[in-house]
Amino acid sequence: MIFRSLSLYCLASLLSCAAASAQETNKFTFNAGAGFTQPVGNSARHLDTGWTLGLGAGYNITSHAGVVLGFDYTHMGINSGTLANVGFPGGNVHVWDFTLDPIFHITPHKPVDFYLSGGGGVYHWTQEFTAPTISTFTAFDPFFGFYNVGIPTTQILSSYSVVKPGVNIGGGFAFGSRWHAKFYAEARYHKVFLGNDRHTDYIPVTFGVRF
Repeated sequence: MIFRSLSLYCLASLLSCAAASAQETNKFTFNAGAGFTQPVGNSARHLDTGWTLGLGAGYNITSHAGVVLGFDYTHMGINSGTLANVGFPGGNVHVWDFTLDPIFHITPHKPVDFYLSGGGGVYHWTQEFTAPTISTFTAFDPFFGFYNVGIPTTQILSSYSVVKPGVNIGGGFAFGSRWHAKFYAEARYHKVFLGNDRHTDYIPVTFGVRF
């Protein structure tokens, strides 16, 4: 009788712990953030520090492991030395990607959640060489009537785009809030394989909110 009561008590405790764990860990997760991007390696000799935007949606398999479908947009300028060599007054590189990234939480139930993540996917690379120009538009004023006005704009002189595979790896930390959200900061190393032994490497550092 005592053994049966003890068994029922242990079973009830396990079920209670499982229910509590399920309540603490949201099965679905969403994140949005922004930050800066630092080119590294050979890319750093041609590109300036830029900016990045990141979105993600995923599923937590357990409190320690999950998977996230991520979207990132990164914009970096082409540096002045490279522009002088190629003979263009301006230029930039922008990359957007869709990646599938497993995520591993090291301290999911602590005040600060440290995590590691990495994966791969498709990257759309675009490089543009530009020049400043003036565009003319027609404006209207009740007294002067219609007149032409010049607006400074940017003219694209040369553009090249390609879709290639890439990988990323990194990590970060998150801390909670009273609104059931977590603020996070993370850094990831991205490598995009452009073909013919060419690749670009950069590290976006992102700050954002995860639900």
